[in-house]
Amino acid sequence: MIRQYDRKLVLENGTEIPGYSFGAVEDKVLELVFNTSMVGYQEIISDPSYTDQAVVMTYPLIGNYGMSDEDYESKNPSIGALIVREYNDEPSSWRSDRTLGEVMEQYHIAGISGVDTRRITRIIREIGSCKVLLTDAVTSHEEALKILNSTELKRDQVSRVSVKEPYMSEASDKTFHVVAIDCGMKLNIVRDLNRHGCSVTVVPYDTTADKIKALKPDGIFISNGPGDPVDATPVISAVKELRGQYPMFGICLGHQIISLAYGARTYKLKFGHRGGNHPVMDRETGKIEVTSQNHSYAVDEDSVKGTGLEVTHVNLLDNTVEGIRCEKDKVFSVQYHPESAPGPCDSGYLFDRFVKLMGS
Repeated sequence: MIRQYDRKLVLENGTEIPGYSFGAVEDKVLELVFNTSMVGYQEIISDPSYTDQAVVMTYPLIGNYGMSDEDYESKNPSIGALIVREYNDEPSSWRSDRTLGEVMEQYHIAGISGVDTRRITRIIREIGSCKVLLTDAVTSHEEALKILNSTELKRDQVSRVSVKEPYMSEASDKTFHVVAIDCGMKLNIVRDLNRHGCSVTVVPYDTTADKIKALKPDGIFISNGPGDPVDATPVISAVKELRGQYPMFGICLGHQIISLAYGARTYKLKFGHRGGNHPVMDRETGKIEVTSQNHSYAVDEDSVKGTGLEVTHVNLLDNTVEGIRCEKDKVFSVQYHPESAPGPCDSGYLFDRFVKLMGS
């Protein structure tokens, strides 16, 4: 028996693409983006940076190794939807606890399969990230466009995904105490800091500089997270006040926030960087790292001049800024993810660099 299409995507430009439902069957208006990773769909759907986004997976087969309780990047996944070519509901892995569809249904993550993900990715590359409606196949074209035109994408993602109360993650062999400002932080960042001898106090995004000082940290970490960095005003204000007083390390959104705190500017990329195959060059050493990335915004290199920051890393695909530092203040950050799981692992040395700064 041939299964009938029961769901569809409707893009801002009027393109309609029919498919099959899996996960939560809910109508949603989201930002449409794509990810080029071949593995790691569990980490993707549980990464808070994808809040309110519909992610097109360019790798054609998704769900084949199921879901493991050990691999989540957040306790409450907040991604909007997953768009795949082929969904496998019968995973083959000894580590699998549940199917991807079951987890998506629990956390209200919409899914659509059976679509031409290559075509959708080309559209995104041509017109840029855009709004998309996931809806029932019988929704009329006119009604779908009316919904898209009347719905504004949200801008309060950081406040929704950040922890509400501080918590501590102790290292088994503690050397330093790090305060991590949670803007939507991946759990593997905490795990990596613990592995490097750092006990971590995770605090909400709107924690004041005075409250952070009262925790007596050896260093401060600013996390990744969703949305436009200029909306994270409490974190920008805290970084402005704390810079130069403690070693500081930022990843992804944290990189953009540090740059804004020093007076640089950010801008939105046409379709962002998402996936595990971005080559990044360290300008000082000439070494090239293969990196995992997930962001829509970048730091304007021209605006870095005169801020006290210097650009340390660049993306070899489009020459965007991938790293900055202020040696005087012992502050540095990168746009990519050195803690990326399941990989690549080229950039793990950055945690050693942070530890070394705290030790000095």
